[in-house]
Amino acid sequence: MLWIKAFHIVFVASWFAGLLYLPRIFVNLAQETETVATARLLLMARKLYRFTSMLMIPAVVLGAWLWLGYGFKGGWLHAKLALVILAIGYHHACGSLLRKFENGANRRAHTWYRWFNEVPVLLLVAITILVVVKPF
Repeated sequence: MLWIKAFHIVFVASWFAGLLYLPRIFVNLAQETETVATARLLLMARKLYRFTSMLMIPAVVLGAWLWLGYGFKGGWLHAKLALVILAIGYHHACGSLLRKFENGANRRAHTWYRWFNEVPVLLLVAITILVVVKPF
């Protein structure tokens, strides 16, 4: 089980790295006015979203494996799983926002994306505290 836990941590860290960087690309897209730069940023965002999606899958699968191996005990785990569901929702929201940028339908300012970019930080901190401290 330690190998499963180790790889789960690696995939979660990698997935969240993408979730932290993709909205930063959105900040730049919301500010950009040049067509060439916008095209390059969209390409970067598409590739990062696709790669991040591939990292999310083993993170979730390995997490489920750990859950089956250790059982579903403690309120902290219920809270953690709720936050993981929010993280998956955030991931899909990023995909939706990317499609809006691709279709030229973005109506949000760069400042909104700066705040949106803080959500995965809060999720990661809360999930980490729940897993390590197990407060309840």
